[in-house]
Amino acid sequence: MSQLRNIKVALITGIAGSGGSYLAEHIVNNCPGVSVHGIARWHSASSQSNLAEIAGQVKVHECDLQDFSAVFSVLRDVKPDAIFHIASHANVRASFINPLAVLQNNIMGTANLFEAVRLSGLDPWIQLCSTSEVYGQVFPNEVPITENQPIRASSPYAVSKVAQDLLGLTYFRSYKMKVIRTRMFAYINPRRADLFATSFARQVARIETGLQKELVHGNLDSVRTMIDVRDAMEAYWLALQKCAPGEAYNIGGTTTISVGDFLNILKKLAKAEIPSRVDPQLLRPSDVTLQIPDVSKFIKTTGWKPRYSFEESVQHLLDYWRKIIRKEQ
Repeated sequence: MSQLRNIKVALITGIAGSGGSYLAEHIVNNCPGVSVHGIARWHSASSQSNLAEIAGQVKVHECDLQDFSAVFSVLRDVKPDAIFHIASHANVRASFINPLAVLQNNIMGTANLFEAVRLSGLDPWIQLCSTSEVYGQVFPNEVPITENQPIRASSPYAVSKVAQDLLGLTYFRSYKMKVIRTRMFAYINPRRADLFATSFARQVARIETGLQKELVHGNLDSVRTMIDVRDAMEAYWLALQKCAPGEAYNIGGTTTISVGDFLNILKKLAKAEIPSRVDPQLLRPSDVTLQIPDVSKFIKTTGWKPRYSFEESVQHLLDYWRKIIRKEQ
C-alpha cells in the first residue's frame, strides 16, 4: 500500500446531497487538520439538514457546476489539494423521463469542473464518483464484475456516468490531471429517498405509524451487493489517498441480496404487518439486474474493509426513517 497523501484542503461537489454530506462528516470526524469546503447549487432543493451535525465545521459555496465562471471562482478562492466529485443527477428511473437534463447536468458539470481545474493552474488529487451502472446488464458468467468488464450502459443516467468516467481518463492522459475513478456498487444510504432500500424503509416507518396503508415497489428480482454509505464514503477518502490516477476501482460490499429479499428483511423487522404490491410506475424501461463486484483491486491498493455489518446498516436505515416519520405525525 502507498503512503498517505498530504491533504489540507478538500472540496466536495454536491456536499449537501446524500453522499456528499456523509463524506463531509467522515472527513470532519476522522481527518484532523483537513479544511472541508463544498459546492452546493444555489437553487438546490437538497436539504441543508444533511449537514446539520457538522454545521460550522464546513464551508459551503453556492455554485452550479453548469456555470463555468462560478466553478472557476470557487477553485480560485478555495485552492483545494483534493476534490471529491460527488455531485450528480443520480436517479436512474427519472433519467428515462428526463434524459436530456440528466445528460446535460452530469456531463457538462464534470467537463466544467475539469476545465476549471486545468485553467486554474491547480494540481489537486481528484476522486471521480462513477458507478457500477456503467457496466449495464451483465451475463451470469461475467460476475463478479471486474474493472475490465465491457461498458454496456442501460440508462441515460448510466450513459452520463460513462461520459464522466471517460472524461476523467481523458484529462488524466491528455493533461496529466490526477483523476482517480471509483465505480461504486449499491449502498444503503438513509438520506437518499430514491434508492429502493431507503424507499422501503421510509414506507415501512409510515405504515407502522398509520400514515400509509401499503408498500409499493418496482422490480424485486434484481440482485445487488450492498454496502453501508458510511463505509462507502470512507472508501472514497482512501481512494483519493492511496489509489493511482488514471485507474478505475470497483467499490462494493460483501452482502449479495435480491431486492425482494431485502424487502422481506425489513418486513420481519417491522412493528406492524406490511402489505405490499408492485407499482408499474416504478418499473424501469431497462433494468440492471446482476450487480456483484470484484473489489480485490481496491482492497489490495488501500487495505480497506467495511466497518459496519449488513445487519447494522439495515437497522441504522430503519431507525433513521422511524425518527423522521415520528416528526411528521
